[in-house]
Formats: sequence, C-alpha cells, structure tokens
Amino acid sequence: MSIIGWIILGLVAGVIAKVLLPGRDPGGLVGTTLIGIVGAFLGGWISSRFLDRPISNDFFDMATWVAAIGGSLVLLIAYRLLFGNSRERR
Repeated sequence: MSIIGWIILGLVAGVIAKVLLPGRDPGGLVGTTLIGIVGAFLGGWISSRFLDRPISNDFFDMATWVAAIGGSLVLLIAYRLLFGNSRERR
C-alpha cells in the first residue's frame, strides 16, 4: 500500500475511532489523521507482534482495518488518561 493509502486509512480509522469514543480529543482533520496514522501503525505492530497476524498490503483487508481502528482507539484512550480534561475552558 502506498503512503497515500496509509494516510487515507489513518484518516478513516481516526474518524471511526472518534465516533466510537466521543469526547474532547485533539481535534481537527490534522489531529484525527495523525491519531489514525499512528494508530494504524500501532495496531499493525500489535497484530503482527502479539497476535501472529501479519498485516496485508491490500487496502481492503478487514484485518488491516480492524488493527488500524483498534490502534486508534488505544491512542485515544491513552491521550485521555495522560491529559484528562486539559482542553476544558475555565
């Protein structure tokens, strides 16, 4: 998969993760894309390292999408645990 494919996968995975886990997170298109891309790599690493399931280079592989969304969810949860409600206005 090309770098453009990974960016698109990351963007969609980040949006899906934010829909599944609503709340105040690093926002905007750039934040969602970065969380999704890093989540896609994190999910792929977890999948290949611990689940013995290598990630396919096919864009429409369901395991790749599940790993990317799962990695994005892990990043969103970690962000909330580390930074809590630091984005609230006082």
